[in-house]
Amino acid sequence: MKSEFRKTQPPLAPVGPGELPEAGKFLLDNNVPVYTIEAGSEDLMKLEFVFNAGQTCEKIPLVSSTTNMMLTEGTENYTADRLNYTLDFYGTFLSMYAEKDSAGMSILFITRHLEKIIGLCNEILFHPVFPKEELDALMKKRLQWFTLGREKVHVIATDQFFESVFGSSHPYGRKNIARDFTGISRDQLVDFHREHYTTSGMTIIAAGKIPAETMPLLNRYFGQTSGGNNVTRGNNIIPAGKRERKIHIPRQDAVQAAIRIGSSTINKREDDYPGLKVVDTVLGGYFGSRLMKNIREEKGYTYGIHSSVVSFNLTGYKVIATEVGKEYTKQTLDEIYNEILNLQKYPVEKDELEIVKSFMLGEMVRMFDGPFALAESFRAAWEFGLDNSYYYKLAGRIKTIEPDEIIHLAGTYYSLDDLYEIVAGPE
Repeated sequence: MKSEFRKTQPPLAPVGPGELPEAGKFLLDNNVPVYTIEAGSEDLMKLEFVFNAGQTCEKIPLVSSTTNMMLTEGTENYTADRLNYTLDFYGTFLSMYAEKDSAGMSILFITRHLEKIIGLCNEILFHPVFPKEELDALMKKRLQWFTLGREKVHVIATDQFFESVFGSSHPYGRKNIARDFTGISRDQLVDFHREHYTTSGMTIIAAGKIPAETMPLLNRYFGQTSGGNNVTRGNNIIPAGKRERKIHIPRQDAVQAAIRIGSSTINKREDDYPGLKVVDTVLGGYFGSRLMKNIREEKGYTYGIHSSVVSFNLTGYKVIATEVGKEYTKQTLDEIYNEILNLQKYPVEKDELEIVKSFMLGEMVRMFDGPFALAESFRAAWEFGLDNSYYYKLAGRIKTIEPDEIIHLAGTYYSLDDLYEIVAGPE
């Protein structure tokens, strides 16, 4: 019986996200929305506080990220050391982030410390003091990181890629320079915080095993105040006009050349986006992709090459990224363009397409594995005004897309004339 079982292949069945739990929604007394994903058996919980305080809101470079980083450097009632000690004492995992379109904080903790943690979150988010000594030390450290980064070809190429695609005047494309790190003042942080870290621009996402007292506590600490319109943003118009399509940034002492090829594209709100994700996966979105097989496995030009399609609020972008031996730069560029042209001309074989579909659907399963993954996936749709229907649509598109549709999408969204080519490395 045992040997017979080993010879019998289990039946194949398509995977997918299944039926996803819908997030609950509550409004605090001041209309702050709280979304809840209640799942999991452990006494753990995650709270995330999201603000319209990303780079698109800043008028001065680095103000968004610096404000966010300084929130834990001292508050009205806690020094930085005491705050860090308290967070460690309660076994929390705190993460601060400032992205292109938003900024905020997430905190993972044991539910029995719920009230203490919610109080600490209020202290961090709404009562920072931005001490000048800590600010000076932080900016000195960030300048050192920036200076070291400017010696790495992959950093140079990535910065230039975003500037080329979005323009130097837009927050998506603006490159930092050394003097940005010496021009930040405490008053600028105070002003940015007052305008953008307000309850009127805040959303809370709670996930895990959520105690019954969570909503009353959130309402006590976050539902009793209001203020700020939280709508002021910087220049959010992506500049039109032609920019140089091919740029080589010489770094003669570099061993490798960093390559970035891509352009702006649609984001998750567009109907073609799920199909575009399939095209991207075939091209370079997983370890068995065409770019990996050709340029890594067959040619040996690189240790790794990948492509990705990413959504921002205003638009999206697609990029192919790799670092190659300096003697293989031209050959690698030629092979990348050949693979794009092949996608536009020839149907993807059935076996290859089935592997891609299985991979993508398996990744979707992992996206919803547990309450905290569910929360991350919820936010990834919610920030574009979408809900679980987006994931059902994505899964359906993965399962049903045909080779001729891939040809059409590749031709529509990967026109070689629209791509930017950035190389940083030896000439």
